[in-house]
Amino acid sequence: MLNLITPLILTFNEAPNLARTLAQLFWARDITIIDSFSSDETLSIVSGFPQARIFQRKFDSFAGQCNFGLRETGITSEWVLSLDADYLITDEMIEELASLNPNADTDGFRAGFTYCIEGRRLRSGLYPPVTVLFRRLRAIYVDDGHSHRVNVKGSVRNLKSRILHDDRKPLSRWFQSQQRYMALEATKIVSADVESLGIADRIRRLRVIAPLAVLFYCLIVRGGVLDGWAGFFYAFQRMMAELLLSLYLIEQDLKEEFGLRIADRGFSKTRRQDSESSRQSAESEL
Repeated sequence: MLNLITPLILTFNEAPNLARTLAQLFWARDITIIDSFSSDETLSIVSGFPQARIFQRKFDSFAGQCNFGLRETGITSEWVLSLDADYLITDEMIEELASLNPNADTDGFRAGFTYCIEGRRLRSGLYPPVTVLFRRLRAIYVDDGHSHRVNVKGSVRNLKSRILHDDRKPLSRWFQSQQRYMALEATKIVSADVESLGIADRIRRLRVIAPLAVLFYCLIVRGGVLDGWAGFFYAFQRMMAELLLSLYLIEQDLKEEFGLRIADRGFSKTRRQDSESSRQSAESEL
């Protein structure tokens, strides 16, 4: 089935990751890359892979970039394998993709992930399964908080093999990304009905529990302490991300509280002015 699949990758300054990801796509006849005007060596890395076609588009949203790739870049294959630039396809997954023979009722496949720190595989990763392989004409992307997801019109099955999530960009880049991501997540959480949120987001709404809970979960429940310093590094990253989210949520609480105080003061002032006007009017009639 490999000849029926086109990998689709979004990039922005992904030089630390992209070469490894593209090297594992040697089997693909066509690779479509949507780049948000990278300023590092991303474009030069792509030029070393002749089957890769690159399109540059100003970033508006993850869903917007992906849907542009699906609809506006001339992809003709029936299936699309949607990847981030730090997703590494394993040899086992290549073999599984080659052997797939989906029936007409199957329109997508989701994959689990093994999180890596500088190439070391962790047992404590929290990255959820994602639908990565789907029929191009049966799919559309939508934004979801800081991220995005694909809606597939049909049944989605699970792949047996896993994808490696191995982001080797510097920690400073991670902090910059998390500041943007958590601001979007906070907006999503406060604007959604509680009933529509999953258990993780309901815990996040409590503001103070999630950072400590995720640290305990990664290190103890998931066994991150057995991953050595890489496990601690990952657990501290997840705690920091949740702490940023809590700060954004509390900041919105404080702004809302301050806004209500201003509104109350304005209402009280108006009532005093109305009362004074009524008193003066009554005195003038006397």
